[in-house]
Amino acid sequence: MHVRCPDRLPEDLYRQVLEQMAQLSPVVQALPPTAALAELRGALRYHGADATRLGEVLRVRAISRLGVDVCVGIGPSITVAATASGQITGPGGVLAIAPDQVTDWLGSLPVEALHGIGPRHAKILNDYGVHCIGLLAALPPATVQRLMGGRAGRQAAGRARGIDPRPVVPRTLPATASIHRTFDRQTLDGAAVRAVLLDTVVTLALQLRRRSQAARGLTLTLRFAGGATWDKTRRLTEASAHEDDLRTMAYRLIDAAGLQRGRITALTLKAEDVIAADQIAEQISLDQTREARLLAEEASDRIRAKFGPSAIRPATTLLRVS
Repeated sequence: MHVRCPDRLPEDLYRQVLEQMAQLSPVVQALPPTAALAELRGALRYHGADATRLGEVLRVRAISRLGVDVCVGIGPSITVAATASGQITGPGGVLAIAPDQVTDWLGSLPVEALHGIGPRHAKILNDYGVHCIGLLAALPPATVQRLMGGRAGRQAAGRARGIDPRPVVPRTLPATASIHRTFDRQTLDGAAVRAVLLDTVVTLALQLRRRSQAARGLTLTLRFAGGATWDKTRRLTEASAHEDDLRTMAYRLIDAAGLQRGRITALTLKAEDVIAADQIAEQISLDQTREARLLAEEASDRIRAKFGPSAIRPATTLLRVS
């Protein structure tokens, strides 16, 4: 089963679609940013339903629970399923191709509809008079290789005949965590933006430490008046959940934005590629100032755990944010 979500679907909704798929099959492969695969052989026996029924169940759940319509293609191989999902018109639907239908169904489609054939290769094939997948399947594999190149030609020749031995490999998205802040009014003051960013860093770092996690990178997204956005991602030198490390990187990101007269309405700071904290090898630091800050951070965490997250906040965060 190949599932296509709407373009530009927010990551949190995409993750929830993956969770809905995992309820139907334990073998789900994320294909970010908006697609995914699921192996259905075991799921058919477990649920006592056919593949079309499972595709319909997924679509109904995605619409009713998430407000997201999806295109679900089902077939005996990844190529057939992915090609089927690409042939669905409209915002969503389910198209299932049975094994005995593959040759006839693929044969009538244009070559650019075959999953894995890009615009460049499609143009090459069209220039030689190969306009449909049926004609591509009829060509000797050696001829296809000469036209498209060795590896691409071998794959295309096989997939045009419905041959695709690739398995679905379970793969989830790297874990992330994010904090979003909106301004009461459009903000031009760079110092005010940095103050809100500092508060965001503190909140994000606390969230990571509570989860016993650390981030390998940060993404800063700024939204401006009129709806335009700017975002940039940078990797940390080493995974961390400490305010010092995240603050330094967050300030580098905001500096990279080169803000001058941009009127900011919101910002989002996201921790990328989150891992378990016990995977980090802590090294002994000879920086006494840093060690003192880490001790203060531990004390702050205990105070917040007892009296609430707002018990300690940066002194500069006096703006009203949400």
